[in-house]
Amino acid sequence: MTRAVVFAYHNVGVRCLAALLRHGIDIPLVVTHNDNPDETIWFDSVAELAARHGITVITPDDPNTPDVITQVQAAQPDFLFSFYYRNMLKAPLLAIAPRGNYNMHGSLLPKYRGRVPVNWAIIEGETETGATLHAMTEKPDNGAIVSQEAVSIGIDDTAQEVFNAVTGAAARALERVLPRLVSGTATHTPQDLSQGGYFKGRKPEDGRIDFLWGGLRIHNFVRALTRPYPGAFADVAGRRIILWRTGLEPLADKGFGILSIEDPLTPTIFTEGDRLVLVCADGQRLRIRELEVDGATVDAGNFAIVLGGPSMQVA
Repeated sequence: MTRAVVFAYHNVGVRCLAALLRHGIDIPLVVTHNDNPDETIWFDSVAELAARHGITVITPDDPNTPDVITQVQAAQPDFLFSFYYRNMLKAPLLAIAPRGNYNMHGSLLPKYRGRVPVNWAIIEGETETGATLHAMTEKPDNGAIVSQEAVSIGIDDTAQEVFNAVTGAAARALERVLPRLVSGTATHTPQDLSQGGYFKGRKPEDGRIDFLWGGLRIHNFVRALTRPYPGAFADVAGRRIILWRTGLEPLADKGFGILSIEDPLTPTIFTEGDRLVLVCADGQRLRIRELEVDGATVDAGNFAIVLGGPSMQVA
């Protein structure tokens, strides 16, 4: 029977671990993370799934210590798999499994190597992303591709919605190639790293909006960072504004044209009947579907009361 040690976390970890179990892979050990009490835990638990199947679970802060290496060696795996595990596996771990080490990444590699690839793809305005199973090396996300599946990104899709689609794509990509991995016949296609870039992790402070951006970029930024993430925000006149949800409005219907960079508008939020609207520097109008100011929900009905007038310049 084929044996694997699995390093996994988050929904992708749960779905891919379940896929291995369905295919009869013997999994003597799962390495995962303890949940961070400062993080919103909106995803399923790898540890709980492993426990239901009687699999030994460990949660080291660092998987590359001699103790963890010894435990992985004792499991005598044919493969190591990493499914949204947050730590890099170093050379001593990667030398253990004789039949290979494979990582599932949430983008269409070589694009969006690195951290939070779904959020970055939306911020950058992509209309497609996906999941890629690739050989692990000591450098992040640069090994040969063995399976890949794409998903589309709609103009209003949020990061969580896209992540859910990528989770399904990850499970399908794994299940499609797993028989060939086991038989030793899987094709390994080297990445052309020039066709993509590496993206860093994101912190809550990275959610600050520059209202001089164009409307499409602001809309993409908002939907990439909305709940369960910390949100896209700005500080205006001493008040913390969070845009949780926006929608693009057709320019032709509203009489606005895209202005040249030499003639920008002053970005302004205002009420229009029962609606809140942001006119952006490039003339694009955004419908603000959910707005928070200093922790309170604001809509067209209370906007003037909360903010002292029917409009507010934000840049």
